Amino acid sequence: MRVVGLMSGTSYDAIDAAAADLSLDGDTLVLTPLGMISTAYDDELRADLAGALPPAGVDLATVCRLDTRIGRAFAAAAVRADEELCGGRADLVASHGQTVFHWAEDGRVHGTLQIGEPAWIAEATGRPVVSGFRTRDVAAGGQGAPLVSIVDVLWLRGRPGVPVALNLGGIGNVTVVPGGAKGTGGEPLAFDTGPANALIDAAVRALAGRDASGRAYAMDAGGALAARGTVHRPLLRRLLDDPYYARNAPKTTGKERFHLPYLRAALEGCGSLPVEDVVATLTRLTARTVADAIRPFGATEVIASGGGTRNPVLMGLLREELGGEPGGAGRCVVRSSDELGLPAGAKEAYAFAVLGWLTAHGLPGTVPSCTGARHASVLGSITPGGPGLRLPRPPATAPGRLTVASAPGTGRPKHAG
Repeated sequence: MRVVGLMSGTSYDAIDAAAADLSLDGDTLVLTPLGMISTAYDDELRADLAGALPPAGVDLATVCRLDTRIGRAFAAAAVRADEELCGGRADLVASHGQTVFHWAEDGRVHGTLQIGEPAWIAEATGRPVVSGFRTRDVAAGGQGAPLVSIVDVLWLRGRPGVPVALNLGGIGNVTVVPGGAKGTGGEPLAFDTGPANALIDAAVRALAGRDASGRAYAMDAGGALAARGTVHRPLLRRLLDDPYYARNAPKTTGKERFHLPYLRAALEGCGSLPVEDVVATLTRLTARTVADAIRPFGATEVIASGGGTRNPVLMGLLREELGGEPGGAGRCVVRSSDELGLPAGAKEAYAFAVLGWLTAHGLPGTVPSCTGARHASVLGSITPGGPGLRLPRPPATAPGRLTVASAPGTGRPKHAG
């Protein structure tokens, strides 16, 4: 089955569309990557979306318009991915949508909202669409995230030691796949570590002004600002005092908590800090909180993906915090998911392609120990692409692991285990 996975994360800069050929070989789900394309939101839509996100207040008319406009943008990305990556032969589209609110209070998630109406995708592609993945897990008492945890567990199961999958998007999240790690009872665990790029991006947009070409900064590209700055220790200590970091997993968070007003409040009393020092401090915050979250599990390797992997300063600080220079005996090695066959910039989109495949086959898409749900659930809703909707029969054996094969003509297969 050829599935297009659509994903736009908490950085809301672009829609990633990854196409995968998925097949079951015994109890192994084989994922063959067919490629990924990324389509940036146009400037007007991105600005309107940014203006509607917490802590802003919006009316229902704004929500309706954004739902439609983002749905159309996802539809255009799906059409392009089907044509360019699948030769017009995709069987299914799996759309995460755009998260605009995650209702979490006192460690419990009460609701979550992803917009980008799937009917626009189904109408444009003629393919069935799986969407609305997170809500069913929330209804079952779970956090609704990180949903990529089931893919991480299938993918990394059987690797030696204690591998940890790390995603560095707007918010950081990890999946721990233990080999008898203390404190996990042998069960995998997943949770959000806190801000990855969210506060860094907020600081850059608010404080950095414009580059030499006159374009407003949107991110700390290549970690250039952080590299020129010095960590402000009092600010770092203040940020690390946030009670979220001390909460037990499973736990989730988002830009409802870690946003520009949050940062401005933390900066009060710190004087007039250069933007480079603020960004350096926030980059160290991300590395420190990720490392603090991972360290108790005795991780032997961290397999990183997401936009943060393109920031060499962040990755260097993470290795420093974990003592993870490659080849160091007894240390935690930090590597990119590219080394195991999943492109770091497209891993989440591929993960949602897998989640769509599971739903289409009537199979659960969650691991209760990772999301905190009462039970595993078949996720999402299906929007037919046309008349005569036909879904495949559930397999006799649900997949127990996932391997990543190389794309046709690119060389030998790459395996996680």
